[in-house]
Amino acid sequence: MNCFDAHINETALAFFRENLNVLSDIDKANSLLKEISGVNNFFNTESDTLELQKKIQELFSLVEESNRREYGDFQTNNELANQVTKYVHTKTKTIEFILEPTCGKGNFIIAALTHFKTVIKLVGVEIYLPYVWETKFKLLKHFIENPSKTKPDIDIFHANAFEFDYKQLAKDTKQLTTLIIGNPPWVTNAELGSISSNNLPRKSNFKKHSGLDAITGKGNFDIGEYISLIMLNCFNEHNGIFAFLIKTSVAKNIISDQAHNNYRIANTEKLNIDAKKEFNVSVHASLFLTNLNQVPDLRCKELDFYTHDEITTFGWYKEKFVYSIEDYDKASVVDGTSTFIWRSGVKHDCSKIMEIERANGHYLNGLKQKLNLENDLLFGLLKSSDLKQKQTNKYRKLTLITQKKIGQETDYIKREFPLTYNYLSQHKEYFDNRKSSIYTNKPDFSIFGIGDYSFAPYKVAISGMYKSTHFTLVTTDNGKPIMLDDTCYFIGFDNLKNAQIAHYLLNSELVQQFLKSIIFSDSKRSITKDTLMRIDIDVVYNRTDFRLLLDAIKNLTLDDWNNFGKLLIDRKVKGQMTLF
Repeated sequence: MNCFDAHINETALAFFRENLNVLSDIDKANSLLKEISGVNNFFNTESDTLELQKKIQELFSLVEESNRREYGDFQTNNELANQVTKYVHTKTKTIEFILEPTCGKGNFIIAALTHFKTVIKLVGVEIYLPYVWETKFKLLKHFIENPSKTKPDIDIFHANAFEFDYKQLAKDTKQLTTLIIGNPPWVTNAELGSISSNNLPRKSNFKKHSGLDAITGKGNFDIGEYISLIMLNCFNEHNGIFAFLIKTSVAKNIISDQAHNNYRIANTEKLNIDAKKEFNVSVHASLFLTNLNQVPDLRCKELDFYTHDEITTFGWYKEKFVYSIEDYDKASVVDGTSTFIWRSGVKHDCSKIMEIERANGHYLNGLKQKLNLENDLLFGLLKSSDLKQKQTNKYRKLTLITQKKIGQETDYIKREFPLTYNYLSQHKEYFDNRKSSIYTNKPDFSIFGIGDYSFAPYKVAISGMYKSTHFTLVTTDNGKPIMLDDTCYFIGFDNLKNAQIAHYLLNSELVQQFLKSIIFSDSKRSITKDTLMRIDIDVVYNRTDFRLLLDAIKNLTLDDWNNFGKLLIDRKVKGQMTLF
């Protein structure tokens, strides 16, 4: 049966049927329900008691649960709530005060009451009124079925978590061993704003940013993170545990921001859960658990939620925020500035026209049109998915390269390559319809991510789209350089031996351990230019024994090795000179 848009469980329904007449008097009803369930002010108005009485008499419900997208609502199932509270129970057996700031349907509250027998006060806050009722009905069921259990003082407030007075609550409960538990909304303020939601916090500098970020409120942020930081700020003098199901990115941000927030938390753990299994959503999520009122710690242990196997310890180490402190400790010597400038590949935003395949002796574009083109502006093209081998000069597609540097005039194509010019002109609307502002007021058929470096015959490349940190050596196609698209990063060389040495060094155990130590497993884009520019190849070169390369690189000589060292010195001097 439903009432107040909430489901009334069978146990609660049977209780109300037996005490139907009491519902005619709100004071008597609340007094009885306080005695049975421990909940203060079970009913707020007399109209509530009368409505429930009427519903029970009718034994009929017409109301269904509304769309909860506005609130970023992913209700925690009973099994997961029990697993979480059971794990929390392994950390401490004594909890006197439980707070759930977004209590939803009350599954965490019931699970916590099941595992902790010493609770004397419990507070739940929920913005969605039907869930407030459902939580109350579950509490009534819980204590009807467990009549001998000690009932804590319970308040379930219908309120907005962003506006609730947690500071006063923290003051009132400071002496109680505390458990703050829950599953706050998995949604950002921008997502809520896009649907004109009123369920938004007031703009504030809640992450303690400085400068312009502080003035503007730092744009987009996660609602779950906002609520988490409110809890850590208000209850930082409470002894106890904070345990939230949150997006992994939020857990990472909390530890990253500890460098300046210094919340009084320690012994922190992030236990990875299967969000697809638990909530049917494709999100990286975890149980974030930490002890309150501790000397601030800047580290967090990452584990598997289901097996409790330890994965890594991440956080601040040697003034750097890293994914694996253990690996970074061994490989931090590599963390510096790259001698070579890492570049991204060609960007054109016009794949149907610019990317071409060979088929049965002719060219075919993305529109499946047969083409007659000069070969001069056609180059082999590799994408992230092509960079799986140790070395390659094989490609699936070609691309038209219309410029040798950004902004170059393209009139020459008409004079020197009329077939190509006619083809591009016939499809000019595709170029004109490109949305990116980088093409505004640029020559016709412009591309980006192009320069002298693009035409280097030998490249050491890596995918920016996949988790792999493997580097591929890209050689020429019968003397013609092969291009990479803008999902890839590379450094280029005119000399094959230099490229081979760089390729070996970048795939060395030391560099791979360094990359493993700084790349977070949940990153949308694991490899970035900033990441690659931290690899100090000078250090790797000086720590590598030349003899180790003899089996890996055919016909390598000591002169080749020394020449690479001279190249590093020359590049370093050039880089320093550009600073003046």
